[in-house]
Amino acid sequence: MPSNAEKKIEKLLIRAKQSSFEFTSVKPSVKNKALKEMAEVLNKNKKVILKANQKDLSAAKKKGLKDSFVERLTLTEKRIEAMAVSLEEIARQKDPVGEVIAHWKRPNGLNIRKVRVPLGVIFIIYESRPNVTADCIGLCLRSSNVCILRGGKDALNSNLTLFSLLKKTAAAYSLDKFIYYIEDISYHAVDFILKNAHKYIDLVIPRGGRSLIEKVNTLSTAPVIKHYQGICHLYIDKSADLNQAVKISINAKTQRPSVCNAVETILVHKNIAQEFLPKLKQEFDKFGVEIRGCKQTCAVLKGIKKAKEQDWRTEYLDLIVSIRVVSSINEAIKHINTYGSLHTDSIIAKDKKTAQKFTEDVGSACVFVNTSTRFSDGGEFGLGAEIGISTDKIHARGPMGAYELTTYKYVVSSRGKIRV
Repeated sequence: MPSNAEKKIEKLLIRAKQSSFEFTSVKPSVKNKALKEMAEVLNKNKKVILKANQKDLSAAKKKGLKDSFVERLTLTEKRIEAMAVSLEEIARQKDPVGEVIAHWKRPNGLNIRKVRVPLGVIFIIYESRPNVTADCIGLCLRSSNVCILRGGKDALNSNLTLFSLLKKTAAAYSLDKFIYYIEDISYHAVDFILKNAHKYIDLVIPRGGRSLIEKVNTLSTAPVIKHYQGICHLYIDKSADLNQAVKISINAKTQRPSVCNAVETILVHKNIAQEFLPKLKQEFDKFGVEIRGCKQTCAVLKGIKKAKEQDWRTEYLDLIVSIRVVSSINEAIKHINTYGSLHTDSIIAKDKKTAQKFTEDVGSACVFVNTSTRFSDGGEFGLGAEIGISTDKIHARGPMGAYELTTYKYVVSSRGKIRV
């Protein structure tokens, strides 16, 4: 027999599924107005949001959680304003629902249209970043998907405050029945939803650490798009502008080290290692970055830690970087395709043929040239926000905006055609 908690969750899932069939009829203009007002509500309620966030921060510090975790949990006025800007940008986007992707007529008279439609019900399970609450509501609203959120317990006050403000705004436009939050923070609640997902949910998106993603992928009976580890690389080619390479390396590692698009491994061509590595270390030292290097790197930079095999597979999310000297572009590409997580990798090079080879042969969702990995972000891509960064090789790869939350159906008409 299901427990009372399970019955309560199942009722929510049933309501979400039923309401998903009504969402496509909501006019884009209504969604636009709601999104704009949501942005205004966030800006007007900064003090309320920050007060709730402070409760989460105090509890996290008492628990002794890592600084990188606390950094991801932290909201500031600037970050709240950025959330509001994201909602405004999403409101300005063209509505994807109903777009005719293709249209053709068969010789037998069949008129065929390929039309963009919502996925239906999306369940997002995430950990410590409260901005995910607003981003996901905004993108699901834009793409006419019912949104079911379940944030981590350490961000509960922040998430529920944001959700309450946005849900109340949605209610003014009769859109609140499309937005849900699972307040039960027990692991059992998540397990119950995932095991029954095939009945009510069209897509599951986990955002968090490796253990969360692996658990969701194992238990879910509905399709999962994985926002997997961000083991991002920079390859500094022998043709690189070294000053530019140092500048990009510093930005990619230190601008916000606790997020998934921060660089974790830097590969350096052997021809420039003697000149480049000391310059890089001098700048990294200013930020307190710990370097773990291969044998050749340790020979150039005396006193640094020697990298272990596991370092090449580690997403530090901290002021730590692993550095390896490589003999060629081919060795760099092989390293990335072996140890990377298919997230974001960048080459610093003046030579166009080398850069082209890198972009063609590296298998990641985002491949950059002379650009910091920190730009691997839905907002920076012009998507308004992202519901996740897909490292899968399916229809959605890299930062996922509203368009990536849609599928299509075929609408076929004729003048009474029958098949003979």
